[in-house]
Amino acid sequence: MTPDPSPVRVGVTGHINLTAATEQLIADAFRAELRHISPRPVHGVTCLAAGADQIFARTVLAAGGTYDVILPALDYRAAAIPPESRPEFDELLAHAATVIHTGHLRSGTAAYVTANRELLRRVQRLLAVWDGETGCHGASTDRTVGWARQLGIPITIVWPPGARRTPAQH
Repeated sequence: MTPDPSPVRVGVTGHINLTAATEQLIADAFRAELRHISPRPVHGVTCLAAGADQIFARTVLAAGGTYDVILPALDYRAAAIPPESRPEFDELLAHAATVIHTGHLRSGTAAYVTANRELLRRVQRLLAVWDGETGCHGASTDRTVGWARQLGIPITIVWPPGARRTPAQH
């Protein structure tokens, strides 16, 4: 019997407000976890938010993998990505194998919930950069982890010792 040549489909969810030191810890943890999941490059699925999602996309690319991006809304770049972060967002978006649009026009909780549910529909495993805290809205990391558990998707919580969040920006 020939082994399945298709890569493992791995999604990511997680915090956007990470300290610089934590970003490095998360990247290291992602590299180790991706090697653990599959000896071959994986196919990622991400919403490409700041923080965990973008770290994941860079790590998947560096490991020779590919990824799809799910954009929560048509205005996502302008509404959710700070101007100083847009060049990196644009570069990562340009590397996407596929870009999926949810159909929402405006960013917000409803669009993010739709994007997270679409992400879960497309993956075999989920990496969650999560400190274990309850979120403040319907698309928070804890909610996505809960939905993945309900669907029976294997989840790896990634929160290395020493990891910290920065204060939320409002």
